[in-house]
Amino acid sequence: MFGPFPALANLPSTAKVNPNEIPPPTPINLPRYQPYAQDDQTVNPSEALPNLLKLTGRSTGALGPLGFSAIGLDLKPDATTQDLVPDPSHVPDFRRWDQLTTDECPGENQATRQPLRTGNLSPGCQVYLERKRELSNRNEDAFRTVRRISPPKGRQQARLGNAYEFFRCLELLTTYWDDPTRPPELPPSPEMSATEAATEAAPEESCREAAKEVEAPIIVRTSSGQSMPPEFRQHLVTAFVKLVAYDFSCNVSMSRVEPRLHLSSPESPRQRKSYTPSSCHFIFQSPMTREAARAGLVYGPVATVSARPTVSFTSPDVETAQSLDLAREVTAALIAAQHRAREDRTETRFGEGQWWTSKPRWGGGSGGPIGREIDKDAVQGDKDARPSDGDGLSIPATKKPRKNMSIYDSYRMVRPPSSVWDRKAKYKAIGKVQGADHDDIYVVSSLFHHVSILRVRVPLRLLEVLDGSPEPDHTKRSWGKVMAWSSPWYDLFDSDQRIAAMQVLWAVMAYQMRKEAETDDVTMADA
Repeated sequence: MFGPFPALANLPSTAKVNPNEIPPPTPINLPRYQPYAQDDQTVNPSEALPNLLKLTGRSTGALGPLGFSAIGLDLKPDATTQDLVPDPSHVPDFRRWDQLTTDECPGENQATRQPLRTGNLSPGCQVYLERKRELSNRNEDAFRTVRRISPPKGRQQARLGNAYEFFRCLELLTTYWDDPTRPPELPPSPEMSATEAATEAAPEESCREAAKEVEAPIIVRTSSGQSMPPEFRQHLVTAFVKLVAYDFSCNVSMSRVEPRLHLSSPESPRQRKSYTPSSCHFIFQSPMTREAARAGLVYGPVATVSARPTVSFTSPDVETAQSLDLAREVTAALIAAQHRAREDRTETRFGEGQWWTSKPRWGGGSGGPIGREIDKDAVQGDKDARPSDGDGLSIPATKKPRKNMSIYDSYRMVRPPSSVWDRKAKYKAIGKVQGADHDDIYVVSSLFHHVSILRVRVPLRLLEVLDGSPEPDHTKRSWGKVMAWSSPWYDLFDSDQRIAAMQVLWAVMAYQMRKEAETDDVTMADA
């Protein structure tokens, strides 16, 4: 009713903060863990993926360095845009677009737009220059607009446009993180003499009124980064991705069903099924019709977004901490790959048709009463009856009887586990190369106030093994290896770096949402 919490938290605080009570800043140490693998690499049978799946539970049994070795992850950091996008023809010439003037842009815009799979055209150079101009605003000027503070005399208010939500979320982070683009405010030197101090104070008194007009809004960090709520980072990354994804007919939304990486061991002698949860979000293609939009349908996922609250990668073990963070990224990629592989398939719930999901088995009996059913004075079949008082009189019920199934009847039912598919999601492998034996998964990763783009080439054979397909040879991986490319980390406080991150994300969305060339399987001559 009152909107999201961040909408209320961006109000400027008028309370004075004691500088001595401000905690020290949280150091920023970005992870640099890099696993290697080869296609024909020999694997220890005890550390092969099928054997790990037999022992896995809800813990991180299949994650970390052991899991990377089992799936054969080969990561290349600091990848360029050409490494992240397989087809370079879908990477726009941003250098040429940056050189276009305001008069040249409308004439060149139509030629820079490409057809999308939705039937629309991709955004061109005109939309790109608008987004670049919006993200190029200085943080201080943008925060003035967010805080509704009048601009200095002789200057106009910053026009944020579509980037208003992004700067509103970025302004929330200033309470917990120092803006690296702002020069540090140095206190006066204690060794300054009284004469020098008076000399410095004289022009300060004469220019005080002028300084008030050009003074930037005071931004003071009052907390440490490790105390920032995780949803602040998630909202910031979501707002940044929407700046690009919306023009490609996509949006970022939370999954209606908890995202889980499903793990199944081979069927012999007994199949085990487990899962690893994740808090990732997905980039879905938006519906193109009004009826589908009203029904809440989404298509995809096109990519995934993983924002993690971890702020320390140096203790107690650097390798373990950094590898586990990379495992969370890879887990999000594998979850998206499993969702995209559901295209043209129907859900088969685990245990469906098995005896242990259809036959009651409490020692061969029908079972006795449980809970409040033990009360003899309760009406038979009335699960909402109140217990009687001390005189044996029944206390009248204070609420209406249930119309749905009671918890006791629901408990007694023998059925398979609940559905793990989103009924309103039309699963599609958007952007997958037709006929390929792999699927390129993109992850928009976020740590601290930084973002990075991760591309993971997931073999389809690996998904089959994760789903319980047996491996004939446990000494070698039948799918070879899993190649991955990671872009550099981009600081969203820095205007140049966030524009560079926007260019990478733009190229990824252009590739994923491209329109595939229509090919005829049969060519008829003289028809």
